Amino acid sequence: MRQVILDTETTGIDPKDGHRLVEIGAVEMINRRFTGRSYHQYINPERHIDAEVVAVHGIDDAKVANEPVFAEIADDFWAFIEGAELVIHNAPFDVGFIDHELTMLNQRRRSPALGPVSDHCRILDTLVMARQMHPGQRNSLDALCKRYDIDNGHRVLHGALLDAEILADVYLAMTGGQTALTLDSEASSGEQQDNQASEGLSVQRLSLTPGQLRVVQPSDEERAAHQAKCQAHQLRWFDGGWSEGNSADA
Repeated sequence: MRQVILDTETTGIDPKDGHRLVEIGAVEMINRRFTGRSYHQYINPERHIDAEVVAVHGIDDAKVANEPVFAEIADDFWAFIEGAELVIHNAPFDVGFIDHELTMLNQRRRSPALGPVSDHCRILDTLVMARQMHPGQRNSLDALCKRYDIDNGHRVLHGALLDAEILADVYLAMTGGQTALTLDSEASSGEQQDNQASEGLSVQRLSLTPGQLRVVQPSDEERAAHQAKCQAHQLRWFDGGWSEGNSADA
């Protein structure tokens, strides 16, 4: 299954008030494994960014003044998400902004219409999932990181790609944990990896160089000593239980 974990940053709270997207970040997973593909784009919103949200994500007017407008990046973005299951924290917010941008885009050009998102992608809202799993508790992304022991110490300001990467780790922990080790493509070809399911599992991405794991074999002397021990002592059924006796008594 192809999933895209996605986050956005905006100029304000509600697209109905004319607010726009200023950043999109997304990472791709297939069958719960990171593919290494991601999408990240700053966007010129063609309007002023409210000071309140600048304090949250750190993106001001100057930072995006020379970035492309949404119409210029829409097709590449759509190609990245179309047909995937989108994993989003508080999905109505992000999807609402994306659909708003797509609606305006479709009104301006004659090429095939894009969207709405829910007609082309499945949507999984991790906020809804978290509220079902942890009723009555705080379920912000920061709170979930603390609950599932996800390191987000580098998250001083919100950023779409960083938040998408963190959300991916949180989602894996919420749904059973990371799927074991990530190996080099040549070493991992044809190998199967087991899931480790444990609520509160600390998700870590590990990378191993082929040949790095040492396999220890017993020496000839150790093997001979083990065989002698096995011959000298056997387990036998005695008086309702197993007891150890030597081979002469068996």
